[in-house]
Amino acid sequence: MSWNTVKPFLKALVIVGVVAYSLWACLPIDQKIHLGLDLQGGSRLLLQLSPTADVKQITPEIQAQTRQVIDQRINSLGVTEPQISNVGTDRILVEIPNLKNPDQAEQLLKQVAVLTYKIMPQDVNVKAEQALEIVNSPKSAAFTAKQRAAAQAYVEHGAYDASGPVVYTGKELKGAQASYDQAGNPNITFQTKDPAKFGKMTTANIGKLLAIFLDQRYVSAATIQSPIFESGQITGQFTEDQTVTLANELNAGALPAAITIIEKESIGPTLGKIDLIESLKASMLGLGLVLLFMIVVYRLPGFLADVALLIYVLVMLGILALSHATLTLPGIAGFVLSIGMAVDANVLIFERIKEELWNGKTMRASVRVGFSRAFSAVFDSHFTTIVGAGVLFMLGTGTVKGFAFTLFWGTVISLVTAVFITRFFVDVLVDNNLLTAPELYGVQTDDIGIFAKAGAQA
Repeated sequence: MSWNTVKPFLKALVIVGVVAYSLWACLPIDQKIHLGLDLQGGSRLLLQLSPTADVKQITPEIQAQTRQVIDQRINSLGVTEPQISNVGTDRILVEIPNLKNPDQAEQLLKQVAVLTYKIMPQDVNVKAEQALEIVNSPKSAAFTAKQRAAAQAYVEHGAYDASGPVVYTGKELKGAQASYDQAGNPNITFQTKDPAKFGKMTTANIGKLLAIFLDQRYVSAATIQSPIFESGQITGQFTEDQTVTLANELNAGALPAAITIIEKESIGPTLGKIDLIESLKASMLGLGLVLLFMIVVYRLPGFLADVALLIYVLVMLGILALSHATLTLPGIAGFVLSIGMAVDANVLIFERIKEELWNGKTMRASVRVGFSRAFSAVFDSHFTTIVGAGVLFMLGTGTVKGFAFTLFWGTVISLVTAVFITRFFVDVLVDNNLLTAPELYGVQTDDIGIFAKAGAQA
């Protein structure tokens, strides 16, 4: 069996797999796709900034820095598009979509991960591990409430107090990422700002237990086998979500000023359900007209492009669901705009196929040459949009970031569907001599070779 015989089946299998995975990712849509403040509402908090020992006065720079840290901390959990603005000279207003419980929003903003390292005695480590086992045990386990309370207290601060002085802190970290150890268990890898300092500390304590604490809570401890300089790992009984959250918190940094939440409330959508319904109606109407236009003008390939376009929409919904993106009206606009990009690519390709038929080529040759010669124009137009959307996403904030997100991924997926999926559908028909009549491709039989005939007469 040759490769050309197997290749169509593999392509079909890939397409079916992508469609199935996208369906699994986005259904049910009302639970998997999150809406923004303008469509769904969320929580609003008013923060009061207060001076600290390090920050003697709340300046516009401190206010801007605090706003940046809050924005980074919230956005690090996904494209949530928070609305963050200054109120006066020492207050910040934060509006977070999807979070209907203001207490949950408060916990998100005030939670600060403080990472510390201590040299831990062996007996303390034994007690800490036993306490951690009790804390993480299911409620059905045979432990009394008193035992659980004592274990919780020891994990929260008892092991920290019984260990030696702090030998390293999270402020000296360069970065942290969620990852997996060799056994496939979730953990956090980190890099140090001063490898020489960390290396000196680990060298001086070879053979001893180095314990890791987060907000004085015991996480884990390991024997220092050899000097560690540039990077290390935080291991423990983490879930994947916990490692992602912890890594984001460590990277977000501490707030430069003390904050006090003086107001918190749930807020309704700024636009409302009617606006959402009308926007969706407009999007569906536009999509329907595009699908109809492609069938009327380009006949059979237009219909195949419509099928590819529906696959594109499904894949985009899957990406929005998997990335936990927040969909706002600007995001919907980026989505619809990328649909236009997909149709534009198909128009270029199909017009090129018609030209090849007018030049007198066979149907199979016209399809091959049409896709090949149109690819450079299609790729260039999509690539420039992808670059622009990428810059907007990196530098933009709020709804601009959401618009850029949907435009970026929409353009990438539209390029794939136009060049590969539509091509696959057309190749299956043409290579198997199914539905190859020129009229089905928008060209009359009498017009085949018309360009070649005109050139010969000239």
